[in-house]
Amino acid sequence: MTDAQPNLHRRRLGLELRSLRKAAGMSLAEAADRLSLSGAPALSKIENGKQRVPPITLAGFFEVYGLHDKTRSESLRRLASLANTGRRTNLFDQYRQSIRDPFAEYLHLEELACKSETFAWMIPGLLQTEDYARAVVERSRKWHTQREISSFVALRMARQEALSREDPLHLWCVLDESAFLREVGGRQVMRTQLEHLLTVTAERRNVQVQVLDFAHGAHAGMDGPFHLLRFPAGPPVAVVEPMTTALYLEEDGDIGRYETAFDHLRAAALDVEASRHYILDLIKDRYP
Repeated sequence: MTDAQPNLHRRRLGLELRSLRKAAGMSLAEAADRLSLSGAPALSKIENGKQRVPPITLAGFFEVYGLHDKTRSESLRRLASLANTGRRTNLFDQYRQSIRDPFAEYLHLEELACKSETFAWMIPGLLQTEDYARAVVERSRKWHTQREISSFVALRMARQEALSREDPLHLWCVLDESAFLREVGGRQVMRTQLEHLLTVTAERRNVQVQVLDFAHGAHAGMDGPFHLLRFPAGPPVAVVEPMTTALYLEEDGDIGRYETAFDHLRAAALDVEASRHYILDLIKDRYP
């Protein structure tokens, strides 16, 4: 096993192995000795994602930590395979001129995720129409030429294939009411966008949208939008996007707070059916 720059998947694997060690009641030094590693620092590197763990060696960890759950052990083997790959998403290769760090990492995570729980103040990229997306990208001022803008809009449209792939991403969105009332791109663009939301949620059982209306007042998402990405293997990741970067939160305490916040938001928002009626009424009253 050789040293490596930490990446998010190795960190996720390390957190899982640390969780197993603690559940077994072992110190770093004790576990390292039983794993025949060269001391606690070597195991610490693994748990901090700084050292690769070939999937074939995981059996030793499972034996030492007493893991007999076949489902979890197989999940960890898949996670180890992801952690050791240097593969980039096909979308990254196709649109590399449009992708700026740290979005490249988010793109890769989105491709691997099986579920996304999103709280947002505007229609999220996976549900945007092309005209709405173009209006958002143009106003963001992050892309300066029409070629850059068109390329990034094309990337956003290509990302939406995640919702219709063979094993589709399950997307659950709680959207602040401002997302529906702010006229991004003008009245016709907004009408088409709202109609698109109705179509997607009607045709795809893996997409759910709820409206968090203004009448609710203060809520659990007041600190800003976030995504909770869940994977077939390993723990979820919370993604927060300030203006100039993205934060990937992996610690149990952070994840727990965002899971609790999303549960509160989902409970506070109009239910799925009431949200559909809200959008229908909005189209009729505001965008006839």
